[in-house]
Amino acid sequence: MQLTPAPRRRAAPARALAPVRTPLLARVLPRVLAPVLAPVLALVLAGAAGCGTRLPPGAFGARPTTAGATGTGGGNGNPASDTGVTPDEIRIGIVTSLTSPVGSEVFSGPRYGAQAFFRSLNDHGGLHGRTVKLVTCDDGGSGIGNQDCVHRLIDQSHVFAFVSGSVLDYAGAPYVSGKAVPDVGGQPIGTAYDRWPHLYGVYGSSAPRDGHAVGWNGTLYQSTEVFRFFKQRLGATSAAVVAYNQADSARYAAQLRAGLEAEGYRVLMQTVDFALPNFQAVAAAVRADGSQLLFDAMDTRGNAALCRSLDEAGVRVTAKVTNVQNWSETVRTDYQASPACRNALWATSSSLNYEDVRYPAVGAFRAAMAHYYPDREPLLSAWELEGWAGAQWLADAMDSCGAELTRACVERFMNRPGPYDAHGLLLPASFVPQPPPSGPTRACLNAARWQDSAEGGRGGWVTQVESMTTTCFDVPQLPYKP
Repeated sequence: MQLTPAPRRRAAPARALAPVRTPLLARVLPRVLAPVLAPVLALVLAGAAGCGTRLPPGAFGARPTTAGATGTGGGNGNPASDTGVTPDEIRIGIVTSLTSPVGSEVFSGPRYGAQAFFRSLNDHGGLHGRTVKLVTCDDGGSGIGNQDCVHRLIDQSHVFAFVSGSVLDYAGAPYVSGKAVPDVGGQPIGTAYDRWPHLYGVYGSSAPRDGHAVGWNGTLYQSTEVFRFFKQRLGATSAAVVAYNQADSARYAAQLRAGLEAEGYRVLMQTVDFALPNFQAVAAAVRADGSQLLFDAMDTRGNAALCRSLDEAGVRVTAKVTNVQNWSETVRTDYQASPACRNALWATSSSLNYEDVRYPAVGAFRAAMAHYYPDREPLLSAWELEGWAGAQWLADAMDSCGAELTRACVERFMNRPGPYDAHGLLLPASFVPQPPPSGPTRACLNAARWQDSAEGGRGGWVTQVESMTTTCFDVPQLPYKP
C-alpha cells in the first residue's frame, strides 16, 4: 500500500552481474569504550548506505503489487491473528539510541520518519481497518539498554514487529531473532542484519543470515561504485583519506584506501590525534598533494574542524565526500564557518534525495513531516526518509496479508524473490541468500551536492544524477573482515 502514486521509473540496463549486497562498510562494529565512541561512530556512519546497492537479475522490473487496500476491510471482520494483532490494532516497536553518548540527533531520524508514516497511514484509515500503535524505546546507545528495550517490547508490550531501528549496539538481535519477531527497515550500523534471520535491514542482504557467522563465514564485501562515480563524473584521479589515530578509524580508512586504489586513484593517507588533531597540517598536505577528493574516518566535529582549516588555508578540493547519515539540513550549522568546503560537500546513498520533491513519494514524506513534526524542518535528513521507507516496507508486507495478519505472512513477503524499492524511495533490494561473491557486480547509487545557491539562496542538497536506477557501474567486490 502507498499514500501517493508511485513515480514512474525507467528500466536499468538488463545486464546484472551479482546479487544484492548491503552498502559499503555498513557493518563496522562499534563495540568500544565511551572515550572513543565519536570516532567509531564516524566509521559506522561512513558505511551506512555509502555506496548504493548491488542488483540481482531483473531488479528493475515491474514492482510487486500487494493484496488488499488501505482503509478497507473493516475492523469488525478481522481476527486477532497473531501476537500484537487485535481486530482493531497492530502494535509495532521502534528502538532508537536517542540518548546515546554521541547526542540525541545522531540516531533519531529513522524513528521520526517511521512515526510520520504510520501517523499518516492511521489518518488515512489504517490497514484493513486496523490502526498501527507504535511503542518506542530509547536504549541509550548501550548494549545493555538495547537488550532491555528488546525484552520490554517483546515480553511486556507484545509487539508484532519492529521497524526502522537505529541503534549503536544491537545486542538484543539474538533475542529478536530467537523469538521470530520480524525487524524491518533497520539501519545496518553493526553486523546484526548480516547475521540473524528475521532481521531485514533497509538495504537488503544476500548473505546467508543463518545466525552463525556474519556474512559468508565471517567475510563481507565492499564494492567500489562511489569511487568509480567520482572518477567518471569529476575526472578525479587522486584522493586524501583522513583518520584518527584510533584502531577502528584506521581500519575504516584502510578500507577506503583499498577501494580507491582498486579504482586506480593515487591516495594520500593522513592521520591526526583524536584528542589534539592538527588539521592545519592536513590542509597543507592536501594542498601539496593536489588531492581532488577528500574522504574521512572521523566524526562530525572532526569534519567541521577539518573544513575550517581547509577554508582558512585557502585549500579547495573538487569534492568533500560524505555519506547518507550526514546528508541532512544541519550542514548549514555544522559547516557554518567553512562556506567553501560546505559547497564542496557531496553525499551518496541507496535512496532518493529527501529534498527532491519531483518524486511524489518524496513529496508525501515531506508533507507528512511538515504536518506531524513541523519543528523537524531544520533537522530533516536522508535517514528520516529511509525511516519512512522502512515503515512503507513493513506496511506493504502487512498489507499483503489482508485481514489474516501473521508474522509468517510478513516474512513471506520479505523473503520473496522479487526486489522491493519502497515505491521508488530505495534502490531495489531483497533478502534472497546467494553464494559468496566471485566476480564483479552491477552497483547503482544516488548522489547529491550541497549548494548555498539552492532553494532560492537558502541552500540545500541538489540531486546530481538523472536517476539512481540508471547510475550504475560494473565494479569489483573486495572482501574484508568486519
